[in-house]
Amino acid sequence: MVHDANANFDGTPLLAPLSQEERDQLVRQCRFRRFAAGEHIIDGQSDSRDVFFVIEGTVRVVNYSLSGREVALDDIQAGGFFGELAALDGGPRSAFVMAQGGAAVSAAMPFEVFLELLAKKPVLGLEIMKRLARMVRQATERIMDLSTLGANNRVHAELLRQAWSSPNDGRAATITPIPLHADIASRVSTTRETVARVLNDLARSGILERKKNSLLVRDMSRLAMLVEDVRGN
Repeated sequence: MVHDANANFDGTPLLAPLSQEERDQLVRQCRFRRFAAGEHIIDGQSDSRDVFFVIEGTVRVVNYSLSGREVALDDIQAGGFFGELAALDGGPRSAFVMAQGGAAVSAAMPFEVFLELLAKKPVLGLEIMKRLARMVRQATERIMDLSTLGANNRVHAELLRQAWSSPNDGRAATITPIPLHADIASRVSTTRETVARVLNDLARSGILERKKNSLLVRDMSRLAMLVEDVRGN
């Protein structure tokens, strides 16, 4: 269970177009729960269809190879949501979702409530379509990277992606907290040893600098060139 003060959708951008009364009504229709770090919120291939909203913390979307290796697909922060695919098409879950860090609070919205909400509020349906479009673009880019880039360059590309999504001035960026080698390896389908070697090489070349609590990308243009030269951009 979750304390009443945390049971709200005030920090959920998707539901911002709704009135406070409408959001309060949704709160009464949802189940709020706190998950411990590493605890599964959704199991892949399950037939559940609820849509989940992240109220606190971070969750990670993952899948597993036949050998059991974890492949990280996405991290979703507070304010985000997941599980909409099964709600929309009735198919099984396409991935596993687990709580990250200390813990995460999520709200489970019954799929019937979610679909009724989209029918009544077309603006929310448009936002869902925009999100799905972004997912397709990201998946296409990831497939291209896996098909055309070697392991070292996939690490470069992931660091560049994180740099652009972190505070930056177009030349340098500060990635906080320092990404774990295992997390990067999981995202780009390589080993932690490869990630460590690439980071050390980038540090020696002056592109990266490890700070106490952050990773400083000192030269984003040089990092981008390492990726673009291989991609042929």
